[in-house]
Amino acid sequence: MSAADLTFEEAQRELEQIVERLERGEAGLDEAITLWERGEELYKLCVGRLDAAQGKIEELARRAEETRP
Repeated sequence: MSAADLTFEEAQRELEQIVERLERGEAGLDEAITLWERGEELYKLCVGRLDAAQGKIEELARRAEETRP
């Protein structure tokens, strides 16, 4: 499944599984490289979504502040 099709939570969960697998040394070299690349893709997706959420929250906070009497 493409990373873009995942929810934030799904991407985070998959990334955590990849990290655990790499830390345990369960993968051979070629598989470890593939896992690392997938992990980078998932990490970028998660960071992008968090940045977007932060921007939205900041915008909503500004709007709320502007409407205060």
